[in-house]
Amino acid sequence: MDDVQAWDTAVLLLRAATELTDGIQRGVAARGFADVRPAHGFALVRISRGGATVAELAEHLGVTKQAASQLTELLVSRGYVTRTVDPCDGRGRLLQLTEQGWTCTRAAQQAGAETVSGWQRAASDRTVRSLRTALAAVVTPGPLRPGW
Repeated sequence: MDDVQAWDTAVLLLRAATELTDGIQRGVAARGFADVRPAHGFALVRISRGGATVAELAEHLGVTKQAASQLTELLVSRGYVTRTVDPCDGRGRLLQLTEQGWTCTRAAQQAGAETVSGWQRAASDRTVRSLRTALAAVVTPGPLRPGW
């Protein structure tokens, strides 16, 4: 693969990520969560894995603790997240999803699956499975975070 093809591949992957994010955003809004933005979704994903402190959320998102705290305030005020006593540190607060937060997270998962299903209809199930296998071989596992 030459440099032009490598760059074209990079652009296609970025477009796929954009299409997936847009598809999830549309699907979440259609399911009644029009106030949720992609950045909120990245936070909900992290919190859904057993809760998180504001510091852990900041690290996951790659933002300052102040920015994570502001995002937390917004998610709490909208009913997606609640603060509980951190069982590991009684002075700390652990962020947990509320039932509304879990419902929104499930809506995002469904919308993401619908977007990928559209790719399967356009390209074929086999092609999308091969793409998944190839991506799993080259993409380093890690946090889902916005690219800002």
